[in-house]
Amino acid sequence: MQKIACFHLFSLICALACTLVHADHHITQPLNTGDSAPVFTAIDQDGHLWKSSDWIGKKHVIVYFYPAAMTGGCTKQACAFRDDASKLASKDAVVVGVSGDAPAGLKVFQQTHQLNFDLLADYNGAIATAFGVPMKDGGVIEREYLGKPVSLERGVTTSRWTFVIGKDGKILHKDTQVDAAKDSAKVLSLLGQ
Repeated sequence: MQKIACFHLFSLICALACTLVHADHHITQPLNTGDSAPVFTAIDQDGHLWKSSDWIGKKHVIVYFYPAAMTGGCTKQACAFRDDASKLASKDAVVVGVSGDAPAGLKVFQQTHQLNFDLLADYNGAIATAFGVPMKDGGVIEREYLGKPVSLERGVTTSRWTFVIGKDGKILHKDTQVDAAKDSAKVLSLLGQ
């Protein structure tokens, strides 16, 4: 019981901290191919700050938005990116998943499925807003983790959209009709050209 209580406390603290993190680029219309990518900072699954500026200009950055950790389509999408990690690395690309989940829920998701890339907590939807990704209210889902029930909370629920940012910092690809299981393969095909 104490372990689960600490988990919820950590989740709440991180969720509150997420509201302080913001995207540095505000838009009034959706981003399109060729536009400059927003610069953003967020808390990852380990509670560390992740800065897009550390990657943009050095690697291709795949930013994929998904509705909720530990759900069917989102798991298929994440596991496909996990399985293609070495192929994506060979294309000089880094992957980051973004959702409205609190960091503790992202940690559960990462550990449950052995995800080998960072997941970012966009609890207040600032990053989704900067990219023009539609969202709706968040929620709570109940899952089992390490044999115990846990509540995974998210502040917002984003649409499933994927962006590829080129090394020049511009949007190279935007997909608003993502097939979750095939997203990674589509990105790999794009980077292979």
